[in-house]
Amino acid sequence: MKKLSYGLAAAVLACSMLVQPISASAEEAYGKPDKVTKWVFQPCFDSSDAGWANGIVPWIKMVEEATEGTIKIELQPAGAITSGSEAFGATSAGMIDVYAGWATVYGGDMPEGMLAFGLAMGANNWRDAWAAMWGDPKYRIGDLVQAAANDRNLQWVGWTDQGPNAMFTNFPVNKMEDLAGKKMRAGGPHALFHEAMGGAPVAMGAGDIYTAIKLGTIDGTYWDTGGIDDMAFHEVIKYAIQPGWCPAQHQEIYVNLDKWKALNQWQRDRINEVFMSSYFETSRMHAEGVEEALEILKKAGGEVIYMSEDELKRMRAKAISDIWPKVAEKSDRNAKGVELWTQFLTDIGEL
Repeated sequence: MKKLSYGLAAAVLACSMLVQPISASAEEAYGKPDKVTKWVFQPCFDSSDAGWANGIVPWIKMVEEATEGTIKIELQPAGAITSGSEAFGATSAGMIDVYAGWATVYGGDMPEGMLAFGLAMGANNWRDAWAAMWGDPKYRIGDLVQAAANDRNLQWVGWTDQGPNAMFTNFPVNKMEDLAGKKMRAGGPHALFHEAMGGAPVAMGAGDIYTAIKLGTIDGTYWDTGGIDDMAFHEVIKYAIQPGWCPAQHQEIYVNLDKWKALNQWQRDRINEVFMSSYFETSRMHAEGVEEALEILKKAGGEVIYMSEDELKRMRAKAISDIWPKVAEKSDRNAKGVELWTQFLTDIGEL
């Protein structure tokens, strides 16, 4: 019998556990500073993505309020300063102050981001994900991601569960064999999954997906469920497959480490304190967006297919045997993270 989900019990651990504080100098008085720090925030996407209104905008508001106006954040869309694909590196270099994206450019720029994004057939919901990443000191997988970010001159400061990352197709998928031979837009972690299922992953920019599906160049795409209406995919696809290959896809927010260190300890503490509260609030918002997006698809004549429990078990077994080792081999920290994820899911009765 499965154990109950960790739920809020794991989330109540003090958020001060999230990161180790940077010690203030003896001369620095602890408290609200007199000056205002201004940051420029450019994610790897624009306002058409569900992560904009339901992820980064609420985070910005909470940070500005928590720091009592001593931090002001200017939000710009991808392309305003640099391209979406270059934004992660630009933040590391200091050209941009704050960045948001997935698996840190799908694992190419920082493989450990895949631990935060979500493993194939991994955590089923945001509460379990929080417990494994931050809430339960037995696992603390987030520390591995934070260490990798620090190595790249970044500080991980925000996180949100965007709901299921699923298949949106013009063919029905009731079992994993139905994906064999199908051309799907997929990058990084999606591509690992689709290839393991026998499919043909196709790399392309987000702006090209709609047209490629409409023209039949690809058979569908992998995407966060709450974002299918934002991208108007409901106009060109027939099926949404739930709960998808990653039931709890996540997006991360990073700030340039030099800019982080330039804050005083009081400001850093205030931002750390909203890491958890912003996570649960934005994850709830995304969950509402998932239901709304699926209703829009159904009203457009599409169908939502919910895979059976038996099939989900088969897919999870396939993911563990064929996909998780490929994530683990990308770095020593990834290997440790996959080990901890496996232990966590075993402990809560999912494996």
